[in-house]
Amino acid sequence: MFILHGYCRAVTCLNHWLAVAASLLVFVMVGAIAYEVVARYFFDAPTVWALELSTLLLGPYFMLAGPHLLHTAGHVNVDILHSKLPARLAGWVDAVIYPLIAVICVIVIDQSIPVAMNALESRETSFSAWNPPVWPVKVLIPVAFLLLLLQALAETWGAIQRGLKSGPDAGTEALS
Repeated sequence: MFILHGYCRAVTCLNHWLAVAASLLVFVMVGAIAYEVVARYFFDAPTVWALELSTLLLGPYFMLAGPHLLHTAGHVNVDILHSKLPARLAGWVDAVIYPLIAVICVIVIDQSIPVAMNALESRETSFSAWNPPVWPVKVLIPVAFLLLLLQALAETWGAIQRGLKSGPDAGTEALS
């Protein structure tokens, strides 16, 4: 139990800090787009890089924030039935759903590793006028889904704890 609790805390902490670091990318994206707007409309000198940079940063932004959002239940969710369930039953429902998320993560990891390796080996670029490297973003895909898989496993343990305990906040300390 102690090892599982430590695993849950470590994975959740890692994903929290990665989400915080990834959230800083928003400032770079906003700065690039603001620069583009000023350059285009005030100086009639559009850039070839600003929109593409923002697009390339958006991927890591949401992929690295995803595992933390899974922990905080920040994803878009249809909560019609789940919110009406008793805490223990909701815990057991989650204990079934989180492993399904883990299976999807394993499939995406399996399918994205060859694409990432090919992009890394060829040092893939975007083939645009600016032509930045895109291989780092492609390599990040299996890494991000591995982090999501690890978080889904941690959430599964927390859901099992909620299913086994009674009370309104049963099991939440397993992931805190």
